[in-house]
Amino acid sequence: MRQKTLAMAADQEAEFELYRRPTRRDVFLDTMEKIVPWSQLCEVVEPYYPKGVGGRPPVGLERMLRMYFVQHWFNLADVACEEALLDSTALRRFVGIDLGRERVPDGTTL
Repeated sequence: MRQKTLAMAADQEAEFELYRRPTRRDVFLDTMEKIVPWSQLCEVVEPYYPKGVGGRPPVGLERMLRMYFVQHWFNLADVACEEALLDSTALRRFVGIDLGRERVPDGTTL
């Protein structure tokens, strides 16, 4: 298990935000986490997903699928999705981005 970064600890609501309550977005994303069959979706899309030969290294398939779903669910353009991920801990937690270890994929990656 990897050690938590300060960014991830703050995003996980552990000890830093004692009085925070879940927002509608938190509840919605938690529900989608439970009902969407992520592993089955990845199996279907994986044969068609770029392998990263030349150009930028690809973003992980499940993470990219999650970002596409976030775009669709919240009606976001590519750049708006990037900004929403930078702004919202709920979205970062859903997509699996730890700002202490990695950057949010930019709008052109989406």
